[in-house]
Amino acid sequence: MTRRDPFDEIEELLERMGREFEDLGGTLDTPGGPQFPGARDVDVDVIEDEDSITVLADLPGFEEDDIDVELREESLSIAAAREAEHEAEVADGDDAESDDAGDSNVRYHRHERRSRSVSRRVPLVEPVERDGATASYENGVLTVTLPKRSESGGGHSIDVS
Repeated sequence: MTRRDPFDEIEELLERMGREFEDLGGTLDTPGGPQFPGARDVDVDVIEDEDSITVLADLPGFEEDDIDVELREESLSIAAAREAEHEAEVADGDDAESDDAGDSNVRYHRHERRSRSVSRRVPLVEPVERDGATASYENGVLTVTLPKRSESGGGHSIDVS
């Protein structure tokens, strides 16, 4: 008798719900429509040609080391997290700089840049070759290229370069 993992069932349910929402034509993220936090944290384009599937993901404001990409059997998971910066660069009248936000001369008039984490699971339309997967990050856009294959495999982490 095999033991069922409830977390696998929950993950499968969330993936099915995501596919259903996408089948609705993206009505959840249309202007004037209902807004759900985290519903579209990462905007993606999925492009398919004869040899590969390419996923382009907008991740502005993140560093390469902040991004995690994982390839699973039928989906690609993209996650990024950024810590809040607590340093301020301030120039006074003598063009002196201070990097200490605790400096008594530094006063924030607006502080909107905070910790941020985003994620997106992208269902794949065809089985892909795990070992041939590549990822690059440039100018806020993550590009993941997944060569197609005929059989499926397990999870695989992809290094971002």
